[in-house]
Amino acid sequence: MRLQYLLEQAMLNLRRNVLVVFAAVVAVLVMLTLVFGTIVLRWSIDQDIGRWDDNVRVIAFLSDDLSLEDVDAIQAQIQQWDEVRDVVYFSKAEALVEFRELFADQQSLIDVVEEDPSVLPASLRIAPVQAADYSTITDRLVVIPGIREVSAADEAIDALVARSSRLQTFAFWIVVVLGGAAVVLIANTIRIAIFARRDEIGIMKLVGAGNWFVRIPFFLEGIIEGVLGAVFAVALIWGVRGSIAELFSTSTDPGALVVPAEFMIRQALLVLGFGAGTGLLGSAFGMWGFLRD
Repeated sequence: MRLQYLLEQAMLNLRRNVLVVFAAVVAVLVMLTLVFGTIVLRWSIDQDIGRWDDNVRVIAFLSDDLSLEDVDAIQAQIQQWDEVRDVVYFSKAEALVEFRELFADQQSLIDVVEEDPSVLPASLRIAPVQAADYSTITDRLVVIPGIREVSAADEAIDALVARSSRLQTFAFWIVVVLGGAAVVLIANTIRIAIFARRDEIGIMKLVGAGNWFVRIPFFLEGIIEGVLGAVFAVALIWGVRGSIAELFSTSTDPGALVVPAEFMIRQALLVLGFGAGTGLLGSAFGMWGFLRD
C-alpha cells in the first residue's frame, strides 16, 4: 500500500505540470537520441575499420639487387614487430599474375608490362594487427635497406579513424551540454511540484511523515521523466538503425553493415539506465535546499 501511495503521488505531480514535464521529457529524448545515434554510428565506423583490419596490406617494394637470403632476413625482422600480424613475400612472377588480374580490361597495358616483366618489383605484403597500425609500420619500413618504396591506403584509413574519434568527442559534449539542460529542466519540474504541494507537505510533516517518505515521490517523478525520454529515444534509433549504419559505411554493398539486435539491446539498456540516472540527478538538484532533515 505504501508503494502504491508513493507511485500515485508521483503520477499526480506529473499530471499537475504537464507542459513542464513534456519539456523535460523532450530534453532527455533529444539528448539520448543523439547519444544513442552516435553510439550506433560509432559501431558502424568501427565495423568498417574492422573490415580494414582484415584487408589492409602495407606493401613494401623490394630492390632488385636483394638476394633471397636478404629477403628472408627482412621478412623475419618485420614478422617480429608487435604491430604486424603476417608478412607474405610476392615474387616478380606473382606480381605479374596480379597485374594481369587487376588490369584485365586494359590489354595494351598488359602487353607493355609483359615485354619487360622486370618493371614489376618483388614485394612484401604486410598485414597490420589493426588498420591504424599502418603508419607505425610504414615509418619503420622506410629506413630498412633494400626497401625502395612503401605503399598503403593511408588516406582512407586515417579518415575512418579520425571520424570515429570525432564521434566519440561529439557524444561526450552532447552528454555534457544537453544532459545538463535535461537535468535543469527536471530539477525545475521537481521544484514546481514541491511548491504546488507545499501545504500538503507541511501537513504530512506535522503528522510525523519522514523526510524520505516525502522525497520518494519526487525521485520517482524524475526517474519516470528520464525513462520516458530514454524509451522514445531507443524506439526512434531502433527504427532507423539500418539507415544510420549505411550512412558512414564505405562499402558498396547496402547490406554489408547490419546492426545486430544483441548490440542494440545492450546499448538500449544502457541508454534507459542513463535516462533514469538523469532523472534521479535532476530530482536531487530540484530538492536541493528543500525538504531538509
